[in-house]
Amino acid sequence: MTRIAGLLATTAIVFAACSSSGATTAPSAAAPSEAAPSAAAPSAAAPSQAMDAKDAKSAADMGGVDAVCAAGKAEGQVNLIATPPTWANYGQMITDFTAKYGIKVQSDQPDADSQTEINTAKQLAGTGRQPDIFDLGTVVALANLDQYAPYQPATWADIPDGNKEATGLWINNYTGFETISYDASLGTIAKVADLTNPAFKGKVALNGDPLKAAAGFNGVVLAALANGGSADNIAPGVDFMKKLADMGNLIPVDPTPATVASGQTPIVIDWTYNQGGDVANLKAKGIDWKIVVPSDAPPVAAYYNDAINKDAAHPAAARCWIEYVFSDAGQNTWLKGFALPVRLAAMQAAGTVDQAAFAAINPPTTPPVQLTPAQIDTAKTYLTANWKFIAIK
Repeated sequence: MTRIAGLLATTAIVFAACSSSGATTAPSAAAPSEAAPSAAAPSAAAPSQAMDAKDAKSAADMGGVDAVCAAGKAEGQVNLIATPPTWANYGQMITDFTAKYGIKVQSDQPDADSQTEINTAKQLAGTGRQPDIFDLGTVVALANLDQYAPYQPATWADIPDGNKEATGLWINNYTGFETISYDASLGTIAKVADLTNPAFKGKVALNGDPLKAAAGFNGVVLAALANGGSADNIAPGVDFMKKLADMGNLIPVDPTPATVASGQTPIVIDWTYNQGGDVANLKAKGIDWKIVVPSDAPPVAAYYNDAINKDAAHPAAARCWIEYVFSDAGQNTWLKGFALPVRLAAMQAAGTVDQAAFAAINPPTTPPVQLTPAQIDTAKTYLTANWKFIAIK
């Protein structure tokens, strides 16, 4: 299943044998080298009187994580939006959360984009059906700071300063890499350049319109880097995609597991965590689905962000959800979904990483390229003027 998402920006990816790309951190986030007072872990001491959940800025304000989640269970459910079950293992995350805390998860509009998440929250405000939690691309996340409630989970100190807003308005949750995924019966694909093979006519698909979808946008970035471009110049990527379209290789189809299984889109440019979750299902259908980070370009990566709706109908359950997804259990669930969690480095140091899941991802050791908000704005302007040769639907 394809989830269309708001275009993503940059903060540092941290994992073993890999350093930050050196990209500018998102606004409002302290640089990783700074010792911002707000980056310290919340106080473990509970106040003399527990605070209302909607005002709680950490579990300590309510007497601890158990108290937060007990209050969430009393509320009865948490409302999510834009969380497809096959995207980064959200299905397992939801199942495990409910099993642990007895809180029902209502997951609406699984294929919505990031801006739709915000629009829906505003449209449904006060109805009880508004999303309690957002999972947003960074451009949309940074444009809507007044929509979030600040909250620092118990594992706050493990999250690098560059991967969170100083008060907890937003926190990077997981990331992945742009890949070329393909049916192995076509042969071997190792490079972006391989996509120009005439044998691939009518077979290559971008995951989403680059003007609307993060995966499609970063696919163009990947093509640019493989063809002499840079984070500041995606023109070579647009030219490459136009070449693919002109020769008939790139098709105007938004790929899904169904289009892959049917053979309509046997080559897909997309995130590791989106395609990795489909490997087992496709194998059951007789398709040997390969996922490759191309060798002729540096890796391209971007984070998503968690935030609590300040008007959450279930404020305690929302905070319990944040506690869970940033716990070891939740972070390992992302990892099992082929997504690199933001606390990966700290968990590696503590020995709490699911090693089999990490080995299955086998992330590249080359520092990834992540576009800054300014670079994304420049790229979007260029795309708007020049992405007219194919309409992906």
